[in-house]
Amino acid sequence: MNDDQKLWNRDFVAVCLSSFFLFMTFYILAVTLPIFVTDTLHGGQQQIGLVMTVFIISTVILRPLTGKWMDEWNRKKIISFALIVFMICTALYPLIHQYELLLGLRFLHGIGFGMATTAAGAVAVELVPDRRKGEGVGYFSLFMSLAMVVGPFLGLSIMQTHNNTLLFSVCIGFSVLSLLFGLSLRIPQRVVQAAAQPEKGWRKFIEPRSIPISLTGSVLAFSYGAITTFLSVYAKANGLESYASYFFMVFALMIVISRPFTGKWFDRSGPNGLVYPGVVLFTVGMIVLSLMSSPVPFLIAGGLLGLGFGAMLPSFQTIAIQAAPPHRRGLATGTYFLLFDSGYGIGSYVLGVVASKSNYHTMYLVAGIVVACSSILYYVLHHRRAAASTKTSAIPAMK
Repeated sequence: MNDDQKLWNRDFVAVCLSSFFLFMTFYILAVTLPIFVTDTLHGGQQQIGLVMTVFIISTVILRPLTGKWMDEWNRKKIISFALIVFMICTALYPLIHQYELLLGLRFLHGIGFGMATTAAGAVAVELVPDRRKGEGVGYFSLFMSLAMVVGPFLGLSIMQTHNNTLLFSVCIGFSVLSLLFGLSLRIPQRVVQAAAQPEKGWRKFIEPRSIPISLTGSVLAFSYGAITTFLSVYAKANGLESYASYFFMVFALMIVISRPFTGKWFDRSGPNGLVYPGVVLFTVGMIVLSLMSSPVPFLIAGGLLGLGFGAMLPSFQTIAIQAAPPHRRGLATGTYFLLFDSGYGIGSYVLGVVASKSNYHTMYLVAGIVVACSSILYYVLHHRRAAASTKTSAIPAMK
């Protein structure tokens, strides 16, 4: 791909819009299903977490498989199949009236989501010029962030004023739009570069060079699960139910506002100046959220969390992609999301147990401490190693 090629073209816009409507459906369901479980299916706190964990388990299983398939098979057929599965599963939610059936549907839905998001991410990366990877991945992630703005706000607003039928109908409509934009994609033909030594065993499904930064991302995802999975229930328990949708709006707007700057900063100055401040902001946001009892600190916490998340997430993803050779970028994308989703699913369940044994205030404090530890992991697994590699490569030039 020519580095001078424009970032914005018909197919990059199509994959961004397909991803937007995919994540719109995901975020609407992520923040409303906890209420659906407690109010309609009469479930408890641990059952809320399990609804998300089951979804993530199937997503995680399909991530590495899809990454491998994207590097070897017809990518248009893969992304089309995944979006069709996602749409069909979305259409089945109005028929669910038992908790066990919901768990089964969530497992199947996670298959479509895992395949579709991995495939879309791999296609988007390939459509971005090499010298603008940080900016391009940032803009692609921006559409996910826009879904964070609209999705939770729309979903919670519908839950408060209408019924589940309208909620699920809206989700079905968005999943159809995601499919239509996915079907319109023109994915360029690619000459697959075979490795000198064919990868064997687990390396056929996982990109080893992307694992270190992906582990760091999984720690962020562990704490992030506390926001999407429990925030609506937490707000309701504190009498702030009407502010929950505004929390997600503030959270995502901070990501949207900062995203153009963070992408260019990454390409020019590297990730360290984004990651460490991002960890601080996210940690402080979690602490404020754990202490809140009124609307103002509740919304301030949303802003801090959005700024921190917006700095870290695209940085981690871009590092994971750049660590891999071009012919394994599909696997790199799958590897990153495999570990990110694993952390998300584990966090949803473990933090649900913490909340059930103590309270939501304690749960968010624990989540803040966990994400603070990600700075240590980032330094050990990436920053220090990258600095050592740069220093080593600079020595011959100095001689």
